[in-house]
Amino acid sequence: MPNYSEQLDAVLRALADPTRRAVVERLTKSPAVVSDLAAPFSMALPSLMQHLRVLEDAGLVTSEKHGRVRTVSLQSGALDVLHLWLGEQRTPAEHQADRLGIHLARTTPKEPT
Repeated sequence: MPNYSEQLDAVLRALADPTRRAVVERLTKSPAVVSDLAAPFSMALPSLMQHLRVLEDAGLVTSEKHGRVRTVSLQSGALDVLHLWLGEQRTPAEHQADRLGIHLARTTPKEPT
């Protein structure tokens, strides 16, 4: 799956930087204009724009410009490739423990309150 691997590599590279992770975390709440995204960081706006470009190239965010205002949004499903890869790395023992937990939750009687 070369396409899957390339996409995963781009997402992991983009998320390797703490500033970009903070931006993604902020965008999980709602879209934001660039000036609002830049506010918590002590960097020049062009530097933040470079971070946004990396996130956009990795397919994590999209942006729209209306007049002089650029709004950035988290791309729907952008982290799916990472979630998929992490799921594939789980060991059979972890899967068995998950199934055991589900079984116990279903069969263990609840204590009266």
